Amino acid sequence: MRRAGHVVGYLGDGINDAPALHAADVGLSVQGEVDVAKEAADIVLLAPDLAVLLAGIREGRRTFANTLKYVFMATSANFGNMFSMAAASLLLPFLPLLPKQILLTNLLTDLPEMTIATDRVDPDWIAQPHRWSLPFIQRFMVVFGLVSSVFDVITFAVLLLLLHADAAQFRSGWFLESVISAASIVLVIRTHGPLLHSRPSRPLLGATLAVVLLTLPLPWTPLGRLFGFVPLPLAFLPPLLLILLSYVASAELAKRWFYRHLAV
Repeated sequence: MRRAGHVVGYLGDGINDAPALHAADVGLSVQGEVDVAKEAADIVLLAPDLAVLLAGIREGRRTFANTLKYVFMATSANFGNMFSMAAASLLLPFLPLLPKQILLTNLLTDLPEMTIATDRVDPDWIAQPHRWSLPFIQRFMVVFGLVSSVFDVITFAVLLLLLHADAAQFRSGWFLESVISAASIVLVIRTHGPLLHSRPSRPLLGATLAVVLLTLPLPWTPLGRLFGFVPLPLAFLPPLLLILLSYVASAELAKRWFYRHLAV
């Protein structure tokens, strides 16, 4: 069975089971059986009930899925931000964001990701085992990082060419777009299926909404001025909202294409 590519588990309770328990990928025994069987086993059940193993497998797959969600979000966001900052540094005569604004952006965008451990996992993921695949993560990082960078560049163009923003207005506008889009995209990436067909956990949804509600009024507050932001004219908000909605919709389409063509 192992040569055929299977992971082999063996359940035994006697002396003659010890070699098989030792050789199996996972050896199982029960409390109260012979000592040699328990010593050779990887797992000793405290009661003769395999339901605890089923619960452990499901919890392990759920934990692995949520771990991958965090890796997907962190790598794709960092990859996209790297390209966006590089493009901005080449095209702009001023810093696209001040250092303290970058730190605040990282803090706010990390808050929803800190709640991923509580998130629900799609049933189809739990139904089948999955393995760690670095090439898969790299493909995900590149695809979604580039989608993020494309909309960052669009934001640059709208702020500079359409709205004629000065340096402070540019930083305030990009901060709003960057933080709110990063918080929103967590809800897209967290599931393989359509965004509206999979409910996030309450902590994840609450953290996402909290970040959006904290970020939106920030440039108009004294705390925002402390970080170098300025109040934006109301004419800035509709274009930024349109960019945000377009980004979420494009990420949803990119996700469907990715899992259809590149998830191998």
